[in-house]
Amino acid sequence: MKLTFVGCGDAFGSGGRFNTCFHVAATGTNFLIDCGASSLIAMKRLGIDRNAIDTILITHFHGDHFGGVPFFVLDAQFFSKRTKPLTIVGPEGLQAAYERTVEATFEGASKTRQKFDIDFIEISPDAPQRVGDIAVTCARVRHGPVDGPFLAYRIEVENRTIAYTGDTEWVDELVAIGRDADLFIAESYFFDKRVPLHLDLKTLEEKLPLIKPRRVILTHMNDDMLNKLSEIQHETASDGLVVEL
Repeated sequence: MKLTFVGCGDAFGSGGRFNTCFHVAATGTNFLIDCGASSLIAMKRLGIDRNAIDTILITHFHGDHFGGVPFFVLDAQFFSKRTKPLTIVGPEGLQAAYERTVEATFEGASKTRQKFDIDFIEISPDAPQRVGDIAVTCARVRHGPVDGPFLAYRIEVENRTIAYTGDTEWVDELVAIGRDADLFIAESYFFDKRVPLHLDLKTLEEKLPLIKPRRVILTHMNDDMLNKLSEIQHETASDGLVVEL
């Protein structure tokens, strides 16, 4: 099984990086974690077979994590000629958010009938979800003045566990999400500046002894972090990075 950082950037393209999108290719399934606005471009650049993707897991509805879904679906309809079903998993309000985003990007496209089925699954912390070969547990995190809602994910597939903070300031729920994970992908927006709604490296390092993941990779870094990469002792993501699990 391998995970590819299709895009690991923030909302503003810091370092010229693509928006958040991780691609997991396992023996029995193939899925994305988030699909930001630039993700289709990045997937095509990497030669990823979009029709092989069974599921898209969405942490929240901000454009740099969700805005690529309309492009993915329309490309599937008109160019990659997808025929097999697609499952999209995300917070409550998922289908309504999808329809709003489609209309905002391609007016009228939400009324287009695809040649493939789209199954929307809304997930909540009190209801772990199995999607094919994937077992998904989520936790609410804090990334906005209102409850977006925003989610972190713990994903178990083929005897491996991938955990992802999503975008968030520190919340204690991240301990259970990341505990003993084979791979813990953590937002690290700032180096040591503590701001509301985002996670900084200093805070993360204070909490890692509670989480004890087997491997940590930092993502969603702004220029503050990118300018200090030589000082960072942890692995950091880059667009196109491939991780074997």
